Amino acid sequence: MSIPYRTRRVLNRLGIVLMIFLLVGVIAWLCWVVWLERYVVYTADGASLDFEHSAQDIIGEVATPPVAQQNISIYYNEGSDALDTGNELTQINGYYISSNMLQNDINGVLGKLERLPAGTPVMIDMKGPYGSFFYPSHLDGAVHSASTDVDAVAALVDTLMNKKFYTIARVCSLRDWNFGNEHVTCGLYMLSRAGLWLDQGYFWLDPTNATTLTWITSVVLELKEMGFNEVMLADFRFPNSDQYIFNGDKEAALQDAASKLMGTCGGDNFTLSFGVADPAFKLPEGRCRLYLEDVDAANVEAKATLVDVPDIKAQLVFMAATNDTRFDSYSVIRSLNAAEILEAQKAEAAS
Repeated sequence: MSIPYRTRRVLNRLGIVLMIFLLVGVIAWLCWVVWLERYVVYTADGASLDFEHSAQDIIGEVATPPVAQQNISIYYNEGSDALDTGNELTQINGYYISSNMLQNDINGVLGKLERLPAGTPVMIDMKGPYGSFFYPSHLDGAVHSASTDVDAVAALVDTLMNKKFYTIARVCSLRDWNFGNEHVTCGLYMLSRAGLWLDQGYFWLDPTNATTLTWITSVVLELKEMGFNEVMLADFRFPNSDQYIFNGDKEAALQDAASKLMGTCGGDNFTLSFGVADPAFKLPEGRCRLYLEDVDAANVEAKATLVDVPDIKAQLVFMAATNDTRFDSYSVIRSLNAAEILEAQKAEAAS
């Protein structure tokens, strides 16, 4: 039995229409998957979707650039007079204000600060891993965190300065979703070169890229101009993965980047520090410290033996998650939530 010619044409056209709808559906599905990827949050229990978190921390509000000149001139002075290192660093024992505290309990933070004596080292989150700024930055391209009251943070920073605390700004340096998204050539590419490698929702920047260093420099100089005594560059490392492209010596790349940043940002009354993963990381010459996070108290001495700095008590800083006294042989920063107990213990020991 043969199918009439007219029927075959109808079926042929119907097949073409169905194929077009199928193709459009596949393309729409792929776009949806790519869009959805930024909202995936990875935890110890697995992966989940968090639309509110991503909308707040990735999109944010773009800062209005100031009228003043935006370009920052960078001069690399690599001679013996590059830095005045005459002022010695001292051992610090202070507290950390996290971005979570800024977003959820800034009034509680102010209350805890009232009990601290002048001169206490206080670290505060100023820029997160998505690249969002927690304070009203005036840098061209800065994106403010929509989940943070940046004006309230600015007032908090004024309080820190007025109370004469030793102020430390913590900024994510080489992990920056916003800057990587806007400056793709500055990031680490996936092996297929189809785009930047995505690490649990974050992009990582290439420390050998001049634009990357210019961006980090501009952030540090703005915070320095605001009056911070120290800026700690967190995530100053390569991600621990073999799923991205980097051709070169990673250790040498980081040390060269650190030296260039010290040359542009360092000074005799300002400290530029580096949050690293490797305790054997060699710091550049000048006023700087090495910060280690996620170290168990039982491993403090083992980590310290790997550190090579002129003054280990002043230049090695542990970001401690507990009040364990084994951290106190070196510089240490703990959560501000522990301040009341620790300050009471200090007062009792001094009496």
